[in-house]
Amino acid sequence: MKLNQVADRPGARKSRTRIGRGIGSGLGKTGGRGGKGQTARSGVRIKGFEGGQMPLHRRLPKRGFNNIFAKTLHEVNIGRVQAAIDAGKLHLDASAEVDAAILVNAGVLRRVHDGVRLLGDGELKAKINFVVYGASKSAIAAVEKAGGSVKVLAPKREAPAEPKGKNAKRLLAEARGEKPKGRPAPDKDDAAKGEADEKPKGGKAKSEAPAGEPKAERPKAEKPKADQQAEKPAGKGDKKPQTQAKGGKGGKGKGAE
Repeated sequence: MKLNQVADRPGARKSRTRIGRGIGSGLGKTGGRGGKGQTARSGVRIKGFEGGQMPLHRRLPKRGFNNIFAKTLHEVNIGRVQAAIDAGKLHLDASAEVDAAILVNAGVLRRVHDGVRLLGDGELKAKINFVVYGASKSAIAAVEKAGGSVKVLAPKREAPAEPKGKNAKRLLAEARGEKPKGRPAPDKDDAAKGEADEKPKGGKAKSEAPAGEPKAERPKAEKPKADQQAEKPAGKGDKKPQTQAKGGKGGKGKGAE
């Protein structure tokens, strides 16, 4: 080997990119510097901008939600597992359990994430003992028909002892034939006693008269007689009575005496 034959690996040394040498070079015209602001104005169209009015993507309603507690499960059909066995990728012993890691090693799955859910599409001929996070009823029936078993790792949901909500409790009580909980209806005797014991709004108890006797009437205030009113001495502020003349007019006049 000579010095003139020593070189880097191909692709290690790259030539400098020449910018600003025409639009055909890929980095011509503006040379990677962009436009002159708002894409040089005059008829510009920005994505999602509608002249100041509410854009379409904000006018449309949102639907659904993202469940942050949802698990990422990979679905595998029993027919795919049987195809891996026929291709020789999945080797099983009599007492071996097939879990997510074995399915990944066999090439049935690429990754595990939160677990595997077994589905019943296809036909299973081999006797396999599965250990999976979840499985459908058809998959469990097909595996048990072939002589295998399915162990589900997902916790079972326990039904609440008592339903939540007053409407649900009321429906449950009606289904059992029980009366819903509430205040019992008062008896007639108790209601009569309660009305008798009640006090009036003013806070004073009513005076009850014995049965058979008429109620005592309050004495009416007597009006003062005319003579008594005349005998009262006139006060300082009282006006003197005017004397009537013969002509029927009061005050000093021609007909006054």
